[in-house]
This record gives sequence, C-alpha cells and structure tokens, in this order.
Amino acid sequence: MSEKPWDGRFSEKTNRFVEIFTSSINIDKRLYSYDIEGSIAHCKMLAKQSIITEEDASSLIHGLGKIKRDIDRGKFLFDDSLEDIHMHIESRLLQDIGKVAQKLHTARSRNDQIALDVRMYLRYETLYILKNLVDFRELIVDFAKTHIDVVLPGYTHLQRAQPILLSHQLMAYYEMFSRDCDRFRDALKRINIMPLGSAALAGTTYPIDREYTAELLDFPQISANSIDSVSDRDFIIEFLAAASLCMVHFSRISEELVLWSSSEFGFIELSDSFSTGSSIMPQKKNPDIPELVRGKTGRVFGDLIALLSIMKSLPLAYNRDMQEDKGPLFDAVDTLKACITIYIKMLPELRINKEAMFEAVSKGFLNATDMADYLVTKGMPFRLAHICVGKIVNSAINENKELHEMTLKELRPFSSLFKEDVFDILTTNRMINRRESFGGTATKNVKAAIKQAEVDIKKENENFIA
Repeated sequence: MSEKPWDGRFSEKTNRFVEIFTSSINIDKRLYSYDIEGSIAHCKMLAKQSIITEEDASSLIHGLGKIKRDIDRGKFLFDDSLEDIHMHIESRLLQDIGKVAQKLHTARSRNDQIALDVRMYLRYETLYILKNLVDFRELIVDFAKTHIDVVLPGYTHLQRAQPILLSHQLMAYYEMFSRDCDRFRDALKRINIMPLGSAALAGTTYPIDREYTAELLDFPQISANSIDSVSDRDFIIEFLAAASLCMVHFSRISEELVLWSSSEFGFIELSDSFSTGSSIMPQKKNPDIPELVRGKTGRVFGDLIALLSIMKSLPLAYNRDMQEDKGPLFDAVDTLKACITIYIKMLPELRINKEAMFEAVSKGFLNATDMADYLVTKGMPFRLAHICVGKIVNSAINENKELHEMTLKELRPFSSLFKEDVFDILTTNRMINRRESFGGTATKNVKAAIKQAEVDIKKENENFIA
C-alpha cells in the first residue's frame, strides 16, 4: 500500500507540517472501539453479499479484534502521519494480515465511516447521560421527600416573595431535568440512524445490504439520502443544544447553592468534602463545586456555538471543516457527564438549616398577598385590596412590625372588612397549605408530585434494564 491512500494522484510527498496540521488522531482516537465495531459489521455484510470471501472476512475480523485488544491495553502506537483513527487501524491491519486488509474499505468512504463512528459514540454517551440524569432526579425526589416539612421564602427578583416548601423548589428542578431527559431521548431518535453505505456522497455500485449492517450495529433506521448522510451534523448540534439547556439548569441550581451557603442566607451548608478553603483567609469555606459547574456551563455553550459556526455555510457534501466537530462534541459530553456525577455525589451530603429558612419566611411581609386575598373573600376587588395592603405594609414598616404582628385595631382604619379571623390565614403553615391549585406549594400537592415522580422514575429505570 502507498504511504497515503491517495498517493496515486500525487507526485510529491505530503509536507510534514501539513501532516501535523491536518492530523486529528489526538482527538478521534477515542472512537477506536466504534470504528472497529463498524468495520467488523461492514466485513460481515461484504461477505454475506459475496463482495469478499468468507475467508477474507474472517481474516479481517480476526485482525480487527487483535487491534482493538492492543489499543485497549495501550500497546498501539499513534502517529500524526496517518491522520485519523481510520487510517491507523487500516495501516496496522495491513501490517498484521497483509494485502487482504486492502479489501476492508470496499464500498465505503471515510466520510460515511466517521459519520457512523460519531453516531455510535453519541448513542452510547446519550444513553449514559440519560441514565445518570434519571439517577440524579431520583436523588432530588428522595431529598424533597426527606425534607417535606421544611419551608423557605420563594423569591422573585431575588426578593422574598411568598413562603413555599423547600421540597416544592426542589421539585421545580426535578421538572427541569425531566424535560432535559425528554430532549435527550428525542435527540436519540435522530442520532440512532445508520449512515454506512453512503460512501463518499453518492452511494456505491456494490450490491451492499445496508439493512443487514444496521441490524448488526443495532440501528433501527438507515439514512435515506447519501449526500445528507455524510454531510449532516444536525444530530450533534441537537445534542449540544440539549446539553446546553441541561447545563443551564445545573447552573441555576448551582447559583442557588452558592447564595444559600453564604453567611447572608445561611440556608444550607455544603459538606467539607465538597468544599475548598482559601490560601490566605483561614476562616473561608468556599462553594467551589457549584461555582465550577456554573462556570463550565459557558464551555458547553461555546461548544454549541462552535459547531453551529462550523456548519453554517458549508456546501454539500463533506468538507474538511467538519473534522472540527469532534472537539466540541467530546468536550461537551465530558463536561456534562462530570457535572452530573459531581452533583450525584454532592447532593446527599448537603445539610439544610431548617431554622434559618423558617426565620427568613417570618420576615419581609411574605403574607401580604394572603392579606389581600382575605379582603377579596370579604368582597373587595383585588386591585383595591392590593392598594389597601400596600398602605398597611408601608405603615408596618414605619412601626417596625410584620403584618401578623399588627393588631386588629391597627388594621381596621385601612378597611372595615378586617375581622379577627384575618390572623388565622397569615401563618406560614396556612399560607402554604391554602395554595392547593394544581402545581401549587400545598403540602398535599408536593407529596402527590413526589409520589408521581417515584412512579415515573421506576418506569424509566425499568426501561433501561429492558
């Protein structure tokens, strides 16, 4: 075999700097197992269709298996001059089994080969991420169930707004990460399409059986257009978009953990084993893990933008620009997996300061809306009730009191509708449990949401086992 597979067309050797510049082996060598698995399936199909002999196929498959074992054991030499993982495997196969190795590339191109490798890789990683997200959601549900009696202020504009259950806030994140799972599952439908057999862009003249290859590789569907097959990276972009949204949710919960662990809030304490200190200030206990997760979100956003930028103006079909797709993809996968893993380990170690949360609920006029609602039940239009209670809040501020600390005598000048029963609905427990509208923070609602989540997670875990 020539030094390069295209040497027949060229009269000069490739410049060494060109070899270094165009090499992708340091990135795409992690695809080796998928490349070999795809090649073995391709060999079996070629033999089935009598395009190569069964004897040749056996030699090729045996040689490919040996190469995989050598790479697994770290006994394989990678070299920039061979560009990518495909050429490394083909070159080594030629050394090991001789000229029969040159038949491996029959009826395929590196264009459809890399499209296959990436789809197989991303299929595996998407399923892995999905399983870990299910595990993380299960931890959120368990944590919410354990702390069902803890109340805290709900915030809007980072200002105390109304009392809620901590479990209700946690279940909000459960819903976010559930939608992330839905997006990854939906993306998986478009990832799980087999492109092999499209060759360079136009298909092949050989009598291949793409359905058989897809069956061997466990693909439920084959690509419908050979040009699209080798030039499509939509499935990667879709995955990166789903990963970016998932990281948004990790960034938001991270921001809350950073705030809540501060002295100003004091709502939670991170475990010592998931915190770090200062090199100069001995008293510091820093929330570095949620801060890093928050920071890594930008990396995944960047990976999405990078691939969108690469693909935005490429003519059909394959272009070498697309070699740059794997760096952003691998980075996003690795980053998201690391963030899920660290949260799975960190969340159970989180300590809740129930008393600090309750104290925060008791201050800041969080019962103002309930007082306005009380007036509405007595016949006052809500807009007028809003104005009335606003005046009462202003008066209470001047008196350095909370609404529930005011007397009926102090309330009556604002409205004759106030009766002694107003104080019954201003307690934290009543405020929470009166919000029984579907999806509200009432304890019975949150318990029902937790119960339904447990059922859903059980089904999802059963699907993974199946």
